[in-house]
Amino acid sequence: MGVWQLVAVGLVMLLGLIGVLVPGAPGQAIVWAAVLWWALTDMTPAAWGVLIGATALLLLNQALKLLLPPRRPRESGAPRRTLMLGGAGAIVGFFVVPVVGGIVGYVGAIYGAERLRLGSHGAGWASVRSVMRATGCSVLVELYACLLVTGAWLSAVIWA
Repeated sequence: MGVWQLVAVGLVMLLGLIGVLVPGAPGQAIVWAAVLWWALTDMTPAAWGVLIGATALLLLNQALKLLLPPRRPRESGAPRRTLMLGGAGAIVGFFVVPVVGGIVGYVGAIYGAERLRLGSHGAGWASVRSVMRATGCSVLVELYACLLVTGAWLSAVIWA
């Protein structure tokens, strides 16, 4: 697979990660389709292993979503911009501090945005708790699964 095709697969995965943050967008399906595209083009054992692992993880995530409370972003009281900043913080945090940085980036970005919006530490943390109750757990689990798939793809591209 050429460099430009790898860049295109990476951009499609980024689009899928952003799609996870947008209610109603098929973010997981986009990430999985990008891995499928790469595996069908590359046809190495590593590519097929990543595709099988991604399929299993995303199917498990679909089953787990049924057990989590549904997303209700309006109930949190936080603006959509705050949720998007949280998602962007999770994506950046996942790659800066591998694996655990996603959670830290998500919560930290939401706290930072809400602290600036509301003006105090206590109000910022209260808003973070409200956001995590209304949308955070389900969004974070779905985003984290897609980030793990993206990280596995990136690892396979770099080291395989």
